[in-house]
Amino acid sequence: MDYKQLIIRGISYSQTQSGAYALLLEHEETNIKLPVVIGNFEAQSISLGLEKDIHPPRPLTHDLFTKFIVSTNYKLVSVIIYQIVDGVFFSNINFKNSETEEELILDARTSDAVAMAVRFDAPIYTTQQVLNEAGILLELEEVSKEDETFSETVQPEDSLTSVSMEELQKLLDEAVKEEDFDTALEIQEELKRRKKKID
Repeated sequence: MDYKQLIIRGISYSQTQSGAYALLLEHEETNIKLPVVIGNFEAQSISLGLEKDIHPPRPLTHDLFTKFIVSTNYKLVSVIIYQIVDGVFFSNINFKNSETEEELILDARTSDAVAMAVRFDAPIYTTQQVLNEAGILLELEEVSKEDETFSETVQPEDSLTSVSMEELQKLLDEAVKEEDFDTALEIQEELKRRKKKID
């Protein structure tokens, strides 16, 4: 089957469901966006997987599963969002054993599949049918890779701009320790902005 590769364009608050987020996936060739409604935990987990340099004090469920997969000599090869039924996306996670070449396909919620894919830097695919049924064409401002995470929802508080770099680092460490990842990401974005100015 001719699969279409998707990239993660960002995560924003869902406009349709209270307390939920919208994961925005995009087919680069056509600019068609695929919005997937996900929960708060999955939004945080995907964001942390994208950031790479924020590590919670205790492993999250997706981190734990990642370690298990690696320890069994498997690797996550790809994620395929293969259909949508009544607004619900269905996905498979494709694994391959690096020693035996054995392949394993697991059914998964799309939010979990994406959270795992970002930890393995694995590609995410869908079908033309899913794009036809659920895809939308949106004109979005270009965002850098660093700004994708919570790009439409997390803006630095005015109070952060008056805090020193050293204090920001302390606040970041404290937020991670308290597992307040929304705040941690917010602080990290402010740190990145300042480092860019210095460079």
